[in-house]
Amino acid sequence: VMLKGTRVDGIYTADPEKDPSATKFDKISYDEIYNRGLKVMDLTATTLCKENNLPIIVFDMDTVGNLKKVMMGEKIPSTMNDVKTYIREAEDKMNLSVAFLDEALASIRAGKANPRILDQIRVEYYGSMVSLSNVATISTPDAKTITIQPWEKPMFKEIEKALQNSEIGITPENNGEVIFLRMPPLTEERRKSLVKQAKQEAENAKVSVRNARRDAIDGLKKAIKDGMPEDVEKDGENEVQKVHDRYIKKIDEIFAAKEKEILTV
Repeated sequence: VMLKGTRVDGIYTADPEKDPSATKFDKISYDEIYNRGLKVMDLTATTLCKENNLPIIVFDMDTVGNLKKVMMGEKIPSTMNDVKTYIREAEDKMNLSVAFLDEALASIRAGKANPRILDQIRVEYYGSMVSLSNVATISTPDAKTITIQPWEKPMFKEIEKALQNSEIGITPENNGEVIFLRMPPLTEERRKSLVKQAKQEAENAKVSVRNARRDAIDGLKKAIKDGMPEDVEKDGENEVQKVHDRYIKKIDEIFAAKEKEILTV
């Protein structure tokens, strides 16, 4: 075996001292090291190890006792770099939840002309289903009207069909060149119903964020069995909670803005 003592505790996608988003590999093949251009060791040393079937163990040389543990075949305890991986994975999931919420709320019609209510509309184009924005120009000439100008005449019927079969609840009109969607006024009862719908979408996003927090904390607790110090694990939990709280606040702000938009007459 080839032992490589360094300042970090393994092989990463990039230098973790320079790139905080770098991710650690549990195992990696020689071919992947070459393909990714990772500088684990110089190319000659890496090639010699590959040709002689020698595994390379990269470990943190600055931590007292690590060399002995590697020599004895023991697993080196996890460090804050591993904690950052759990936090990063949780934040990625939370970010996706917020992005999904943003899409869901955009499709809720709030009385004013908003092209984003058409984001989910798909039309058939030469045998493939594509976004409406890929076959037409969408604009809002005034606060109550959305216009859709197909780039090709044959797309008129396909676009109107997609709009009629959608859940936007507006009957399209056209003058032979442009399709019009005119926003009907919302009753107070309808506005309240839309606020309720938006709130449910926000609650769904919060559930996803809480699940991401739970998964991260479960992973951290399991890491204790693999040698992660309890104080490092607790610090990790605290960081995960901070990320969770930040995304919950962001969801509340997104919902508040949508609620204001819906209720504004």
